[in-house]
Amino acid sequence: MGIALAFVVFLWKVMRQKSYSQTILVIGDSQISFGAGQVYLETFDGLKGKLQNYTQNETILEKIDDAQTAAIGVRSTSLQHWTIRDEGKIKDVICEIDKRWGVNAGVYGIDGENSRRYVNMGQGEAYQFCQPNQSAFEAMFENDYYNPELLIMAFLGNSAERWASSEVNALRDVQAMIGQIPDDLPCIFLTTSPSYLNEINQIRWKAQENVKQAFELTGNRCSFVSGFTDETIEIAEGNKNFFKTNDEGVVTDVHHPNIDAARQFFEIKKADLFKAVIDQLDK
Repeated sequence: MGIALAFVVFLWKVMRQKSYSQTILVIGDSQISFGAGQVYLETFDGLKGKLQNYTQNETILEKIDDAQTAAIGVRSTSLQHWTIRDEGKIKDVICEIDKRWGVNAGVYGIDGENSRRYVNMGQGEAYQFCQPNQSAFEAMFENDYYNPELLIMAFLGNSAERWASSEVNALRDVQAMIGQIPDDLPCIFLTTSPSYLNEINQIRWKAQENVKQAFELTGNRCSFVSGFTDETIEIAEGNKNFFKTNDEGVVTDVHHPNIDAARQFFEIKKADLFKAVIDQLDK
C-alpha cells in the first residue's frame, strides 16, 4: 500500500470513529431539503404516543420510546445512486462537490441539530459515504457507522423515467438495495409527493407501479407505502400554494412541493406510514 493511500485509509478510519444511531433514519432526495425533512421530524416526534392509536403491543412501543429521527436528502438521487459502487457520473451525484453551490444535501437531526443544514456528502465526520469500490449504502452501514433501528427510504422522482420505462430496472435497483442494507434492519420504502404537473405525475405513477411490483417480487423485504394516490395527487397537482412561485404567481419549481405541501402529504399518509412502522418493528 502506497504512503498516500495508507494516509487516506487512516484518515477515513479516524473520521468514522463516531457511530450515528438515530432511532429512525430517513434517506431521500431533494424533497427532503425543500421541507419534507422538517416534517419527518415533526411526524415522528413523540412517536410512541402516536402509535398507541394503532397498536397496544408494548414491545413495539418500547422500541420507539424517545425515538430520535434524522433525515438526509441528497439532490437528484434515488436507489441507483445509493447502491452503485463504480466511480462515474451516477456515483458523482452523491459524492462530487456541487460546482455551483458547494453543497448537495439538506440534513436534519444529525448530531441533534434539528434545524436544516446544508452539507456535501463525503465532507465532514457524519457524511463519509464516498469510498472507492463501495456504494454509499455500504459505506453508511459498514461497522455500524450508521446504526438506526428503522430505515425509511423516500424516493421516486429521480428514477421515475428509469422505473416507468422498465420493470427490470426497478427490480435491479430494489435487489441492489436489499443486498446492501443490513439483513436485520427494519425498512420502509415511501414514494415521494406528487409534482405540480399532470404529465410528470403520470410517469411517476407508472414508476410507482413498477417499483412496488419489484418489492413484491423480492418478498417485501421492506414495507412499501404508496405516496402517489388519488388523494395526494388531487391536493398537489396544479396547486400553486404548494409550490414555489415568482412575483407574477407563476410556478417556478414544479418538482419540489413546499413545507405546507409536505405537511398535507404526511397528514394523508401518516396512518399508512405508522402501520408500516408497526409491521417492521413487529418482525
